[in-house]
Amino acid sequence: MKNQLLHTPEGVRDIYNHECAVKLELEKRLHQVIRSHGYQDIQTPTFEFFDIFNKERGSVVSNEMFKFIDREGNTLVLRPDLTPSIARCASKYFMTEDMPLRFCYTGNTYINNHSYQGRLKETTQMGCELIGDETTDAAGEMIAIIIKCMLAAGLTEFQVELGEVGFLHGLLEEANFDEETEIALREYIENKNYFGMEEMLLQKGVKEEIRKTFLELSNLFGTVDCLKEARKLTTNSISTEAILRLEKIYQILECYGLEQYVSFELGMLGHYKYYTGILFRGYTYGTGEAVVTGGRYNSLLQQFGKESAAIGFAINVDQLMLALTRQKIVLHTVDTDCLVVFEHQERQAGIVLSEYFRKQGKLVEQTRRRTRYSISDYIAYAKREKIGMVYYIESQENVACMEIDKGTKNIVSLKTLMGK
Repeated sequence: MKNQLLHTPEGVRDIYNHECAVKLELEKRLHQVIRSHGYQDIQTPTFEFFDIFNKERGSVVSNEMFKFIDREGNTLVLRPDLTPSIARCASKYFMTEDMPLRFCYTGNTYINNHSYQGRLKETTQMGCELIGDETTDAAGEMIAIIIKCMLAAGLTEFQVELGEVGFLHGLLEEANFDEETEIALREYIENKNYFGMEEMLLQKGVKEEIRKTFLELSNLFGTVDCLKEARKLTTNSISTEAILRLEKIYQILECYGLEQYVSFELGMLGHYKYYTGILFRGYTYGTGEAVVTGGRYNSLLQQFGKESAAIGFAINVDQLMLALTRQKIVLHTVDTDCLVVFEHQERQAGIVLSEYFRKQGKLVEQTRRRTRYSISDYIAYAKREKIGMVYYIESQENVACMEIDKGTKNIVSLKTLMGK
């Protein structure tokens, strides 16, 4: 039983020491990029009422949520998604604000994935939401921030794929499929099972022209040239306007000088049902899943009573860390600068020296030497913890200064060391 208590539940894990330092450094870099564009920090509760994320909101399906009951009998859930929470918050506190609102956040989300999927059930997300701006410039800004975040993380090889909900919506409306066929088509497209889709369309006797249009979706990905090919597939206004929006966004990214990081996939479907326009996903080597997801969700805030357009993205920090590790990209972290070890009778000298270094901006670990440990034990500890210097105060006239990496050792007095 005691051994079982040392383990975490399936789907969650501990992060400590160097890995934790790397994660904090990564979050710091991403946050700096997002804040530099004028986004203000926001925090929402870890758990909320179930209805915030219910089927009508278009968030995570019910059986993938962690639910519990409070003492009043209300059904609560650990947030599986931060966007509905921020939409609720913006509607509550900024109902009458008609200027664009910019929010950024860092928080954990909780999704009760199937165990066999091998996914974490608790992940850290960082992202931002731009509320009250329906323009393509808002979308261009979002994608530019994503790209800058990826560069700030140290990535050099990555792509942000763009899609548009309206393109497929226009094709489906033009084909006039029944609900059952439409649901099946979306599933085939999401899974990229175009052979299954072709078989189904043949069985239902769909006209050859429409059938070819949907099968051509498998080829509508890549550079901006694929938008020209998409124009040839349809003349309906919904789809052509979606293509036009993507072309405008690409032109905006050219203004940023970031267009080389962008590609297109016209068959992209949003993971959440609340998406209404442009979609984007960021991919890199070392992980089979997107490290960034997002898009436009103009109708979500309306469900909370605020008539407002909105667009945003979320970075999966855990997936991004996995990619950095597998690509052997090292983030510089601030390690402890020095370890001050003092004998029992030199406690005051140890504290004075430690405070002296701290006032200089150094990170200092101080400890009284235990009789069961030799100085060699403390040096070995410093190596394990990547501590650069060890200062051993045997007496105020005998302070050993040991530089761990070089293996050097100098003996000086405390006054000399402190420049007195």
